[in-house]
Amino acid sequence: MVFGLGDAGIKIHIEIQPSLQSMANGTVVPISHRPSWRVTKNPFHTGLAKFAHWKEYHQRIHPNYNAAICGGGGGGMNNMPQYPMHHQAQFQPQLMQPQLMQQQEGEVLYAYGENEDVQGVVHLILPHGRKFEHLGVKIQFVGRVDVSQAILDGRSHHDFISHTKELQPPCTLYQSQTSLPFYFRTDAKPFESYHGRNVNVRYFVRVLVERKFLPAIKQDKDVLVQLLRHEPRLNEPIKMEVGIEECLHIEFQYQKRYYHLNDCIEGNIHFMLVRIKIKYMELAVLRRESSGDGILNSKPGGIGQGTETGGGSVVTETQTLTRFEIMDGAPVKGEVIPVRLYLSGIPADLTPTYDSPNSRFSVRYYLNLVLVDEEDRRYFKQQEIFLWRKELG
Repeated sequence: MVFGLGDAGIKIHIEIQPSLQSMANGTVVPISHRPSWRVTKNPFHTGLAKFAHWKEYHQRIHPNYNAAICGGGGGGMNNMPQYPMHHQAQFQPQLMQPQLMQQQEGEVLYAYGENEDVQGVVHLILPHGRKFEHLGVKIQFVGRVDVSQAILDGRSHHDFISHTKELQPPCTLYQSQTSLPFYFRTDAKPFESYHGRNVNVRYFVRVLVERKFLPAIKQDKDVLVQLLRHEPRLNEPIKMEVGIEECLHIEFQYQKRYYHLNDCIEGNIHFMLVRIKIKYMELAVLRRESSGDGILNSKPGGIGQGTETGGGSVVTETQTLTRFEIMDGAPVKGEVIPVRLYLSGIPADLTPTYDSPNSRFSVRYYLNLVLVDEEDRRYFKQQEIFLWRKELG
């Protein structure tokens, strides 16, 4: 990121450099894009984006990548660059500095684990022959929950992490570029980064350049944090019976309640009584973001009970992430319809379930089963599922 400071002409570039050990251990990994709450219309976009990122990443760390892919040098695919799991330790982020300084759009994004330290370099760049006097350069590492001002009447953000260090004492800069390394030994980060419709959970590095008689100049650089979890020991299947008296009675079952983000939802739907003409049946995955004052944690064991509120105003946004037809035509009594849905194929950035961080918001996921009869009447049943992250990326 680059920021101009008026007539002084100084520019600030914040470069995040993960350690070689973290890259080798896989506790910091490159990602293909910045996560967003938006749903991609093209269901193949996610796969194509990951492939493009993978190709660009290898082009940077292996100059002869294209020749190797196309069979240059006679070796064909045998010339393909080989890298151990979690990338080689020989890959050094600092080698990419000149390219990053020139082409910000191509900068590699990283996902950090919850216990990873944050380090990098701040570059202060001046036009040749110019000088700049400041009253000190400070750097902060901040973890923040941002809520839309339209939802909260009071303070729109809450900082749950805040560390400040001095990078440079007051002085006058004469060099065209001054590089200041920084390092934050951070505690465990309690929440995963989230970019929603009305809520953002952000971790960012902020540089403050103090000036005489003028407000401090600031520049931010976001750091993406992802939290790894383990599957709960108790992960019981979901079994429910629903229906309309003397018209329809179905039983549906999903193998478990908790799924990691690349998991597969499997189950079946058993028609025990069918006295209405069903035209088709579909299954949808919904994401529900609730934000505002007074959101409380769900009760222990309260699967499917939704989010409680503590009397404040709460705004809820519901998104349909994907929808697909699992049955076409009228079923008969005793028929069993299998269900299989791969979460990795959903054209959206899935996140773990957020259970009311700081009582400010929650993010929950639901399976929505819909039956439509020949008169286009819709019958539906929602069931909450819980998502967790198994691996970074």
